[in-house]
Amino acid sequence: MSKTETPAQGVSPASEVKQAIAGFMSDIKMFHDDIETRLDQQKEELTMLDRKFHPQTKSMRPALAAAADLDAPHKKAFEAYLRSGDDDGLRGLSVEAKGMATNVAGDGGYLVDPETAATIQSVLRSNASLRAIANLVNVESTAYDVLIDHGDLGSGWASETDPSVETATPTIDRITIPLHELSALPKASQRLLDDAAFDIEHWLAQRIADKFARAEAAAFVAGDGVDKPTGFLTHPDVDNDVWTWGSLGYIATGTAGDFDAVNPADAIFDLVYGLDAEYRAGASFVMNSKTAGAVRKMKDADGRFLWSDGLAVDQPARLVGYPVLILEDMPDIGTDATPIAFGDFAAGYTIAERPDTRILRDPFSAKPHVLFYASKRVGGDVSDFAAIKLLKLSAA
Repeated sequence: MSKTETPAQGVSPASEVKQAIAGFMSDIKMFHDDIETRLDQQKEELTMLDRKFHPQTKSMRPALAAAADLDAPHKKAFEAYLRSGDDDGLRGLSVEAKGMATNVAGDGGYLVDPETAATIQSVLRSNASLRAIANLVNVESTAYDVLIDHGDLGSGWASETDPSVETATPTIDRITIPLHELSALPKASQRLLDDAAFDIEHWLAQRIADKFARAEAAAFVAGDGVDKPTGFLTHPDVDNDVWTWGSLGYIATGTAGDFDAVNPADAIFDLVYGLDAEYRAGASFVMNSKTAGAVRKMKDADGRFLWSDGLAVDQPARLVGYPVLILEDMPDIGTDATPIAFGDFAAGYTIAERPDTRILRDPFSAKPHVLFYASKRVGGDVSDFAAIKLLKLSAA
């Protein structure tokens, strides 16, 4: 109100202020009631959604349940295909948004559902395989190239007037790791598949993973590279004193076919320090159970065992402080054998694979059983020959 204006006739200034405050408080109350009503509505909607997704346990939030339910169409269509051969659901399913593609049977089968694929990968990594310590890469092509630079860059201390050292031309070595098809062929009777209580996906994942794991483990150690990965023991071995690229250096025990009778532990320490210091920090021992049984009895000069068991169930045993991986495909103790390998396998051995696994149902070849042809593509080879050393049971 300006200085020239006067209050309305019959209404005092105090009454006007009182009426304004009362109107303001009424508006505040209406706003508060509206907020409470909206909150109650949201709580009721969340409760109804929770009951809809989990009518019994109500243990998972609706958002998590909805996320977990995204793979349900693929899982349901894949189960129908496994049980009865009905592939209409898979043919009409589009999962490109997840970075996958549902291929028709003519392309080699259908991709397994994400849950089954995760189970297979989990079993492959948990089994005794070089996967546990090697370098794993996923590729979409038919091969994987590893580039190795053998040259050293020119370096040195520079002064203000002296010229800098010229950088030498790098020497690049290319290692190509081709991918090969790994397959398994489990079978089940149609009567078993018709049983709704039979968990076909879990059974199939376990059978496939078991076959894959055994085939992979053998190939990563001693595969010849013909339609399978190249094992690290397939490459030639030479005395570590004259080691050259393309071969694996070995340390001899000094006794043909066995460890030294007086100081058997010396060969273990020689093997450890035969590996360059840059690789020792991430190094592991690899041997089979028979060799481990002989090595764990060894003691040092003070009578202490070289071998120590892991502090927990899932922790590996250690030999002179380094973890031990048991691979049953490693050679037994014998003349000129190399039963123990030591190295940084994350640098020294690379496993390349396509992440998808395919299934092709075959109800005709082994009636009344149904065959499931499972396949994936995987390759492996040594990627750094300086990162792995062998212990050879020889006199020299």
